[in-house]
Amino acid sequence: MGLSRRCLLQSTAVGFGQLAMAALLNQGQTANAAAPGLAPPQHFTPRAKRVIFLFMKGGPSGIDTFDYKPKLQEDDGKELPYDKPRVQFAATGALLGSPWKFKQYGESGIHVSELFPNVAQRIDDLCVLNSVHGTNAAHGGALLKLHTGSDTFVRPSMGAWINYGLGSENENLPGFLTICPTLAHGGVKNWGSAFLPAECQGVPLGVASKPSLEANVKYIENSKWSTDIQRSQIDLLNRMNRQHLDRSGPESALEARIQSFELAFKMQTEMPTAQDLSQESAATQSLYGLDDPVTADFGRQCLLARRFAERGVRFIQVTHSDTNVQWDQHSNLKTGHDKNAREVDLPIAGLLTDLKQRGLLEETLVLWGGEFGRTPVAQGKNGRDHNPEGFTMWMAGGGVKTGIRYGATDEYGYYAQEKKMHIHDLHATLLALLGLEHERLTFRYAGRDFRLTDVEGVVHDEIFA
Repeated sequence: MGLSRRCLLQSTAVGFGQLAMAALLNQGQTANAAAPGLAPPQHFTPRAKRVIFLFMKGGPSGIDTFDYKPKLQEDDGKELPYDKPRVQFAATGALLGSPWKFKQYGESGIHVSELFPNVAQRIDDLCVLNSVHGTNAAHGGALLKLHTGSDTFVRPSMGAWINYGLGSENENLPGFLTICPTLAHGGVKNWGSAFLPAECQGVPLGVASKPSLEANVKYIENSKWSTDIQRSQIDLLNRMNRQHLDRSGPESALEARIQSFELAFKMQTEMPTAQDLSQESAATQSLYGLDDPVTADFGRQCLLARRFAERGVRFIQVTHSDTNVQWDQHSNLKTGHDKNAREVDLPIAGLLTDLKQRGLLEETLVLWGGEFGRTPVAQGKNGRDHNPEGFTMWMAGGGVKTGIRYGATDEYGYYAQEKKMHIHDLHATLLALLGLEHERLTFRYAGRDFRLTDVEGVVHDEIFA
């Protein structure tokens, strides 16, 4: 009777072959990951415990929202007085002034356009990043760059890296949830774990093309078997899998499968409760815009994000998108951005207000933005093309300074110019706020150590409170 390769390694040379194989298989693990039941091994004192990422898919225009450019208004219709980027997504023409008026708000006096009147009321809680820039002018590459740090290779998402480094604070919920994610432009790769352990990947609730009312975990209920019988089934399955591991040695895929079975069982109790918005008062639901059909869909996502945050989920992504790539206004800028902003402005302001009232904003980092911005020059008569050269994102809470603008684009808003923050820098800074050193949060795979920031990334600690 033939022997399997594992049995051969176990039974020959006094088992040294099996020991060598186990060592090789274990090389993919590092001391950076949070072990189950243990405190997360932060590299230094964290300012934030968790992240809520409000992702505006398609590329909102910074120069029409949070990056006021009076020179652009003054020179509307004139030719751009300097060179356009060598690589452009599409042909563009002359300068196009913003169709929205800007006004100063709060004690900080930061200019915000009339697109975001409700968020403007919270401007003193924001750290506006006006100098973010990337490397890809196409949606697919830009989404992957923002979410994974690479636009050319399959890499773990930033949520997966954070989940890997810190784990979840709640053993009954995943460490990484993504609400109504888009299936386009990279799809699951934007919340995947790649070569990290499978339990680090994001758990999707719904998809962007369907209403958030349908954003549920599949098969969360088991009407066939009682909880006690399911517990017995899981225990038996775990014993059988552990016996296999005792014979075969470390197998990361099987370890992840064991953990996923256990988490799935626990989620049956915790997840329905976390998603039950009927527990919220009418005032809270109104704060998020659930009583208005225009804001209800995104408001529900934001309220779910708060409920998951207070239950210890480490990374929560909320995506504003639809089948039309939402914020991608190559034409009809005014119509498109008006519609989009009306859907998200009130819910976002409600989330910030609610987190602050509950004492959660100090320990929760809220990140807002898209994969790139829009050009200050027109595409067609009334649209803007993609612009990764300089765009705006903002942060709130989680240990960042409040009521400030950090960095700047040029006088028309085309290129990041002052205190430039590349996507790698954004990731490094995000990890630092969570107490993780981006150069030390690594995972050995295929003979080298990988990290979210690859071989780049600078922490912009000037924005730290």
